[in-house]
Formats: sequence, structure tokens, C-alpha cells
Amino acid sequence: MDVERPGAEKWVPSGADVDRLREAVQGCRGCELWRDATQAVFGDGEAPARMMLVGEQPGDKEDLAGEPFVGPAGRVLAQALDEAGIARDGIYLTNAVKHFRFEQRGKRRIHQRPDAGNIAACRPWLEAEFAAVDPAVVVCLGATAARAVLGRVVKIGAERGTPLESEGRTVVVTIHPSAVLRLRDSSERGAAIAGLVADLRLAAESLRGAGAV
Repeated sequence: MDVERPGAEKWVPSGADVDRLREAVQGCRGCELWRDATQAVFGDGEAPARMMLVGEQPGDKEDLAGEPFVGPAGRVLAQALDEAGIARDGIYLTNAVKHFRFEQRGKRRIHQRPDAGNIAACRPWLEAEFAAVDPAVVVCLGATAARAVLGRVVKIGAERGTPLESEGRTVVVTIHPSAVLRLRDSSERGAAIAGLVADLRLAAESLRGAGAV
């Protein structure tokens, strides 16, 4: 066992609801990311909920606020959810990794993607959220989230557009909203948002097909 990454198991209270999990996560020392982060950022939203959205990790704004998707990527996601006709207050939103991984450059904190060890160490929190929220459909926002949920490397371009099955749940993979922000060309950005909206609509259709809404 890696002493830097013992995994979160010992910090996750068994059978806990989301409120108890949110309290407990602040004490997690399952990997090294807790040392530099301001705080752990847990999920937010309805519990139980029929749809769960899983992102990568908190960003700079989320790390400071203690809430998921409150920065620029969150605004893109809110726009896409609105265009897809999905009410924000009816879903549960979380991240695969609960602490912000970054590189300090002067006064700026530059996002660094969590690695496989971070994802594995934090997986018990995600499993506990699955148990507490009991979603019928899970939307993976980006490759890190998809890897955490499906337990394997996922190429978004190859697997988006078709609902997958995992542990009795329907899984839809799509891009992370931050991918839209990295596009400079307005037409490319518009196409990326349209693709994200289409994937979210697919998730909503999967819920209706299962009789879950």
C-alpha cells in the first residue's frame, strides 16, 4: 500500500447519508491531495436522485467555495442543462476526486488532472454517493469521471452517444464542460456545447425509457 495513498476506505462512514458523508470527507487523508487543497468538495443536490452527474475534480473556484461546479465550467454546464431541459434541482452533482490537484505558478493555481492513483484512492467516496443517491442514470463529464465510474480507460469520442451499462445503472459519457472553455473559435465552441446538450438529452431520454421520471 502506498503510504501517500492508503485509500479513503477508513474515512468513509458505512451506510451514511449524503449529509454525513459531506461532513466526514473533510477528514479524509486517502491521498496526498488534502495537504494543499483548501478543503474537500463533496457532491451537492437531490438525494436520492434519479440522475447523477460526475465531473473530474474541483477547480480553483470550487476549492475556495466548497461547492462543485461554481466556476466557469459550472456556468457552461448550467447552460447545457437548461438547453437540455434538465432541472438542476432534480439532479445530484459531484466529482470523481474530492480535492483540487494543482500546480502553483506564482499566485496562480494551475489545474492538474488527477492521476489513476488519486482516482482509485477517492473511489470509496463515489461508491458511498452511489449508495446514498441511488441514481438510475449516471452522466460522466470527461474521461477522468468515466474512468472512475466504469473502472477502465475511456475514450470519450469513441463511446459517447450510446448509453452504457454498469452495475445496474445506465451510464452516458460526454465531454467535461471545461473542454468547451478551451476552444477559442466561436463555431467550435458552439458545436461543443451542442454536443454536450445532445448527450444530456440522451441521459434524460434514458431515464424516461426506464420509467424513472
